[in-house]
Amino acid sequence: MKIISHRGYWKTSEEKNSIEAFRRSFDLGFGTETDVRDLDGALVISHDMPTRGAMGMTEFLALTEGKFPLALNIKSDGLAEPLREAMAAYDRSAWFVFDMSIPDMRMHLKAGNPVFTRVSEVEQEPVWLDECEGVWLDHFDREWFDIDFVASLLDTGKRVCVVSSELHRRDYSGLWKMLQSLAACENLMLCTDVPEKAQEFFRGVIE
Repeated sequence: MKIISHRGYWKTSEEKNSIEAFRRSFDLGFGTETDVRDLDGALVISHDMPTRGAMGMTEFLALTEGKFPLALNIKSDGLAEPLREAMAAYDRSAWFVFDMSIPDMRMHLKAGNPVFTRVSEVEQEPVWLDECEGVWLDHFDREWFDIDFVASLLDTGKRVCVVSSELHRRDYSGLWKMLQSLAACENLMLCTDVPEKAQEFFRGVIE
């Protein structure tokens, strides 16, 4: 299992998607999830509508220092080609895009970007699963899947990134216990707000 931080490894809400949060995450060896939009013709890091001074994609990538994977949450349509160009130097296994609209998802696939399709309790039929390189496994209101379902996704050969329950303001302990039996799988990822706690919980299995 690979552990990735959600909007960087932040300690206060104000640190989300900040240089400090990304540096903390990368310094500890975690990948990260972050949000990509566009502003004045350039890619920027921002969960909400960006304003002048938003961190640029180039600045963000300079912080990574080879710490991957990067999960790029696409918040705006039309970014497929700019992202392809921005990530051209990086191996496909080092990053992926997800959460874009379905028409825009097609553009990312056509651009050759590594795409994860979403699966959740309201999206149980993944879009273009065969063409995608992985699955973003979410659960908005409850942990609706079991370990056999996660294993069945992994058995397709796809990478699977599971959203940890605290991202939806629920206790994560039940989900983590469920995932223990698959934690040695290289194709499994966990996106979490508490990456050090996850690392400690799965210690001995993921190392």
